[in-house]
Amino acid sequence: MDQLSITGGKPLNGEVVISGAKNAALPELCATLLTSEAVTLHNVPRLRDVATMRKLLDNMGVKTETLGERGGMVLHAADPIEADAPYELVKTMRASVLVLGPLLARFGRARVSLPGGCAIGSRPVDQHIKGLQAMGAQIDVEHGYMVARLASGLTRLKGARITTDMVTVTGTENFLMAATLAEGETVLENAAQEPEIPDLAEMLIAMGAQIEGHGTSRIRIQGVDRLHGCTHQVVADRIEAGTFLCAVAATGGDVILRHARADHLDAVIVKLRDAGAQIEAGEGFIRVRASGRLQAQGFRTTEYPGFPTDMQAQFMALNCISHGTSTVTETIFENRFMHVNELVRLGAHIQTDGKVAVVEGVPRLSGATVMATDLRASASLVIAGLVAQGVTTVDRIYHLDRGYDQMEEKLRAIGAQIERITP
Repeated sequence: MDQLSITGGKPLNGEVVISGAKNAALPELCATLLTSEAVTLHNVPRLRDVATMRKLLDNMGVKTETLGERGGMVLHAADPIEADAPYELVKTMRASVLVLGPLLARFGRARVSLPGGCAIGSRPVDQHIKGLQAMGAQIDVEHGYMVARLASGLTRLKGARITTDMVTVTGTENFLMAATLAEGETVLENAAQEPEIPDLAEMLIAMGAQIEGHGTSRIRIQGVDRLHGCTHQVVADRIEAGTFLCAVAATGGDVILRHARADHLDAVIVKLRDAGAQIEAGEGFIRVRASGRLQAQGFRTTEYPGFPTDMQAQFMALNCISHGTSTVTETIFENRFMHVNELVRLGAHIQTDGKVAVVEGVPRLSGATVMATDLRASASLVIAGLVAQGVTTVDRIYHLDRGYDQMEEKLRAIGAQIERITP
């Protein structure tokens, strides 16, 4: 099992190119199931989750081809397509549930294994099931699978008003894709607003969908008879960009992030500026500069445009070596403090009580062997290792590979002393 070996204490300087967003690429790969014509995607990140999704689509009969350029892919879901997502292919990836809506919308049937993914808490699919049932789907959970078909008498899904009990990103994406081919109008209330959702909507519009309000909490979709192929570029990964911002803020240095979108990171940038980091932003770039210990910042995770749960662990690593004491409140997932014990192994002072962590900044961390428990926890341990004295070894970095495109190579290019060890 691969490890990362990091010798800390090196400031970061130079430029990093931010890859396409995992959380945009995965639903957009699934959206290619909505048409029998070829779809070309650019800026697709090279990630374990993307490779898993591609394998799943290949298994269904989708023809996939990698273009010569970096991050290019052509997908062609011409008939026949097997509307089945087996457990063996989706057990490690929650995003596999995103094939459910497109398969139901185009083929009127689907058999999708209940998904897996990171162990960061319960992420139930009941909202997906309830929303699709409102659109005329009959869904039964049998032997670990969601078995879906159109209700008796229907030849396609029908428009509906869907109000979820909570804000759900993947639920919004599933309903959005399903509604494009439904009969009549669908209105999504309490819709998620993360930037990956309007990016998906823009792809669907390029395929011929009629969508209004994407990027707000109320999305209207007028169903059409068919969608066609398109060419689309995956939006830049705001979480990768935020992770590098925290890494530079923690280690010091001066780094320009190319292709990064500052307007997608407002909550994180505000906290970094309050901490003392200097941040400039313009069209297609963010520049971050920092020196010395920053000032610890408390925050509370919440749905976009609030502070993202996917940045909680990385910012906590920064707080660990900042001046002062900070309070971090996690409101999205109940088990998302599993990185705390590993940060403590490096010398951090953190106490947790339920959804609240109190971080007392220390002057320095000390290298040790730590274990990654989920995707963003992995990134927090890398940041901590970059500032720790001595050598830090991060185990189980397959979590990191799920969501970061060649992270160690990008860090090494800007001055980090980091290498991958393959036993």
